[in-house]
Amino acid sequence: MSISAFTFIKNGEILGYPFIQSIQSILPIVDEFIINVGKSEDQTLLRIQELNEPKIRIIESSWNDKMKDRGYIYGQQKMIAQFNCTGDWAFYLEGDEVVHEEDLNTIKETCEHYKDNPDVEAIVFDYYHFYGNANSYLWSPGWYRKAPRIIKNSIRSYAPDGLFWLVLDQNKIGRYPKAIECGVKMYHYGWVRSEAQMNLKSEKVQQYWNKAHKTINYADIDGSIIQAFTGTHPKVVQEWLPKEKGIFQADKNHILTRKEKKHQIMLKFENLFGLELSKKHYIPIK
Repeated sequence: MSISAFTFIKNGEILGYPFIQSIQSILPIVDEFIINVGKSEDQTLLRIQELNEPKIRIIESSWNDKMKDRGYIYGQQKMIAQFNCTGDWAFYLEGDEVVHEEDLNTIKETCEHYKDNPDVEAIVFDYYHFYGNANSYLWSPGWYRKAPRIIKNSIRSYAPDGLFWLVLDQNKIGRYPKAIECGVKMYHYGWVRSEAQMNLKSEKVQQYWNKAHKTINYADIDGSIIQAFTGTHPKVVQEWLPKEKGIFQADKNHILTRKEKKHQIMLKFENLFGLELSKKHYIPIK
């Protein structure tokens, strides 16, 4: 069995991605790591080259800034990397996602176990969405709690906007992949970077959804969904993490948006009836 990892990254340094730590976190269990590096305004490409890692294969690309339709440029860049994978499995890792070293064996064993099972097309991870600092994460149906990150490289799949996969049973009809949950947490640090970096990211990427940038204030959020993290972070990312103590504090005067009110109602239903109502881009296998 072989596992290909892949990702795409652009302006990873100035936008505050822990992309080097992300890459390093799964290198021990993959046979190759395909990295599509977009033409950047910083030293992203050099930082990856400096790893001097024989498993890494770099593809350099230029983004079509005229493509502003629903994030399709992200789908294009993701698939440039995926289409170069040669393993039995393709493991997609975003530049702000890190895997804990304690979970590597479980991931590899899951891939081994289901490699020849035709009913399993993808493997799903649970998620920690860290927010504001390293001590806080979000728990709400408005923030996806599970997502497929590993897919069989022998099925016809593509990602229309980079966020999820569709499997083509027929040439023009897509469906979500049939997937098994492996029980492993994905550590998502996108909302731990500084507010300045998050706002710069928004300024640079909203164009690809044909949207205008709106200033982001981390404190402007429903404080009831912020939970205290009591576990340990992956060793590879610990030096990168901010050093604040305690749980992140939301603005007590924050006025709930319509979406936040909806998510509070959904959370009450979850608690009352034991449901899990966050969005899922896969077909669960029982």
